[in-house]
Amino acid sequence: MANSFSYAAKYAPELDKMIEQEAKTGFLKDNAMGAMFVGANTVKLPRATMIGLGNYNRATGYPAGDTTLTHDTYKLSQERGRQLFIDAQDADESGVPDLAGKLVGEYNRLHVIPEIDAYTLSKIRGVANTNSHAKTYTEATAVADLLEAINDVDAAMGYDSSTSIVSFVDPVMYSILMTSSEIDRMITISDFKQGGISFKVKEINGCAIIPVAANRMKTQYDFNAGASSTAGGFTPNASAKQIHAIVMPRDGASLVEKVNKADLHGLGEDINRDGYVINFRIYYDLFVKESRKNTIFSIEETA
Repeated sequence: MANSFSYAAKYAPELDKMIEQEAKTGFLKDNAMGAMFVGANTVKLPRATMIGLGNYNRATGYPAGDTTLTHDTYKLSQERGRQLFIDAQDADESGVPDLAGKLVGEYNRLHVIPEIDAYTLSKIRGVANTNSHAKTYTEATAVADLLEAINDVDAAMGYDSSTSIVSFVDPVMYSILMTSSEIDRMITISDFKQGGISFKVKEINGCAIIPVAANRMKTQYDFNAGASSTAGGFTPNASAKQIHAIVMPRDGASLVEKVNKADLHGLGEDINRDGYVINFRIYYDLFVKESRKNTIFSIEETA
C-alpha cells in the first residue's frame, strides 16, 4: 500500500506564524480579529456605532443611548496556489517530512510573503490615491514631505493617542531618513509587536518606520495565473510607479486569511510521477476600514 502523508495540521500554524512575523504587513492580521466568514469568499468585519454623551440627570439618571454593532461585508479576491514535486530519488523517505518542512519555509520566504506584502501595500496605496492623498515624491523635500504625511494622518485621526501610526518606506526613503541631519535627533528606538513577538524599530514623531524592499512598493502588480510549471509569481505592472512611503494608522486595515496551508502527499498518490507532492494554497485579502479610508497617505513617483 502506498505511503500516505498529510502534514497540513503541522504546517498550517507555522505558515500563519511566518506571515505574521516575517511579512512587513504581517501585523495587519491582528486587525482581523472578529472577522466572520459567510459563504466561500465573503467576510464580515465588525463596526460599532455609538451615540455621544448627553446630560446626566440627578433625578432620572443616565440618558439612554443605542449601540449598534454592524458588519461591513467584503469579498476575498486573492486565491493562490502551487504544487511542488520532490522526486523519490532526491530524498530518503525517512527524511521527507524534514525536507518538506524546509521547502515549505523557503517557499514562503521567497514567494508567498513577498507577494502578500506587494499586494497588500499596493491596495493600501490605492486607497490613498482614491482619496487624493497621494503626494508626489521630490528628493529635496522627502523628509519634510514624510513629516507632513505623518502629521496629516495624525490630524485625520483627531490626534488620537490610543492609535499608533506606521510608515512603510522603500530603500530610497529609508536611506534619506537615516542620513538626514534634519531629523537625526528626532529618531528614537521603540518596541514593535507583530505576530506574538517584539522587535526594535526606529520611530519619528511616534511613527514606526518599517523598511520594505523596493519590489514590494509599487503602485500596481500583475499576478501570474501560473498556467505552466515555469510561470507564476508577481511582477510590477508595466505602468507601475515606485511608492516611497505609505503612512497610515496601525489599525487602518485588516489582512484576512481564510486558507493558508501546505499539504504533503506521499509515494503513489501521484500516479503519473514517482515522488512526493507539496500543495500550497492561500486565500486572503486586505480590507481598509471604512472609518480609516481618509487617514492613509502615500508619497510616490509620478513617472
